[in-house]
Amino acid sequence: MTTATNQTQLNSSIGGTKNAYYWNFLDKQYQIVYETVGAGNPVLLLTAFSTVSSRTEMKGIANLLATQYEVTVLDWLGFGESQCPPVDYNPALFQQLLGDFIKSIFNSPIILIPAGHASGYALKFAQNNPDIVSKLILIAPTWQGPLRVMGLPDGVRNGVKNLVRSPVIGQGLYYLNTTPSFLRLMYKRHVYVDESKLTPEFIAQKHQITSKPGARYAGAAFVTGAIDPVNNREEFLQLLESVSIPVLIILAENAPPKSKAEMSAMAELAKVQTVRLAGTLGVYEEYPEAVTEAIQNFL
Repeated sequence: MTTATNQTQLNSSIGGTKNAYYWNFLDKQYQIVYETVGAGNPVLLLTAFSTVSSRTEMKGIANLLATQYEVTVLDWLGFGESQCPPVDYNPALFQQLLGDFIKSIFNSPIILIPAGHASGYALKFAQNNPDIVSKLILIAPTWQGPLRVMGLPDGVRNGVKNLVRSPVIGQGLYYLNTTPSFLRLMYKRHVYVDESKLTPEFIAQKHQITSKPGARYAGAAFVTGAIDPVNNREEFLQLLESVSIPVLIILAENAPPKSKAEMSAMAELAKVQTVRLAGTLGVYEEYPEAVTEAIQNFL
């Protein structure tokens, strides 16, 4: 059984009401942090998975939409301010979490807006619950973890994941891949277009997210592809085709070539609407005004 409780906290991240959702999964309870701002029809924003995944990335969009909607943003289990237990992070876990959270928190149809990897999970939920999701907006949708994009075979990726989960060596490996200099390099290559926004303060905030105890478990699962929502492009496109509700894709024009190729394949489907915006994988955080305008035009 899943239970939820709302506990207002003081230090909100997006300027709304910060709450705790207590999720029971496999006979254990985990704390999921989420935040709600604004009033009106409900919107759920789903942050992309990454080693720095946090609901703060959605602050710009959340506050712009909050003038017309009640906007909720959550930190996935293992990311942001939510609990980071050393569990086996896999697609079934996150699919169950998303379904339980939505059905516990909302009592009317929602507008679902996922970014990045969260898009596959949102699509599967919408496919199975067309009466709960009224519209679906995918922002820079992806489905492959970084090591899968690089072409590493399953065995190697699984070995890396297990190594990062190990007590001493794993902590060292994770540290090397989340230093401020490495995070800045990754943001410059894949996440932001405007390098001037990658200030020391900005990178320090991202580094703080990665430094939370237990953060390496979910982070390693993402990087190695262990939480990829589908196995290949065809599966993602079939999922997209099967959804009966209106779908908008916000395609990031400056995304890395392989990620952009996946987005372009999605955009070719006749049933989806597509908006192309300047930006890369972090377009929703870097250019919230342009993204929100596209969302509002679709809605």
